[in-house]
Amino acid sequence: MERSIIIAPSVLSADFSDIRGALIDIEHSGTDWVHLDVMDGQFVPNITFGPKFIADIRPHSGLYFDAHLMVDEPIRFIEHFAKAGCDNITVHVEACRDVQKTIDAIKSFGVGCGLSIKPQNPVSAVVPYLDQLDLVLVMSVNPGFGGQGLIPETLGKVRELADMKNDRGYLIEIDGGVNYSTIADVFASGVDVAVTGSAFFNAQDKGEFVDRLSKGQGERR
Repeated sequence: MERSIIIAPSVLSADFSDIRGALIDIEHSGTDWVHLDVMDGQFVPNITFGPKFIADIRPHSGLYFDAHLMVDEPIRFIEHFAKAGCDNITVHVEACRDVQKTIDAIKSFGVGCGLSIKPQNPVSAVVPYLDQLDLVLVMSVNPGFGGQGLIPETLGKVRELADMKNDRGYLIEIDGGVNYSTIADVFASGVDVAVTGSAFFNAQDKGEFVDRLSKGQGERR
């Protein structure tokens, strides 16, 4: 069977004045995931949205809500985001004073649990927790802003995580700079989920975009 990966468009790159239209575009593109980038202006130098935003859009979408909390001490907000309707909550290992307690808090609400690492940090930072995770997110750009180019060295981390999977059930996700130019290398590295932002929303045919990226194919010449 031909391998395919999950494409998770990030609403960070959408027009916030028409967020329902963005969700419809994602649904019609043929993917089941939407990536929700939550930023607090402290862990990263940008601010996006909070749990109310997610709670407000939840009734209007059947997509899998993949929340990425780029916030300091995220354990403070886990309950709010879980109750808002997130299907998966990913936190940064660098942002948690107590990583284990944060994982326990996420899992106590029955949602998927993910850990993320910044580009400059090694895979070893998440290794002690791999058996408890549903997802590991490798940031392939510096978190905080959209539209950055993929840092090629981060694909080595994806390959490390793929080699460690064995019977573990976690998905490997990559976020940053995923587009037609980079998807072949991203796909080959062994990812399961690829987040894409401006490239998705700028695509004329979003269905073709998702179909080709899910198969690791660049743009037709």
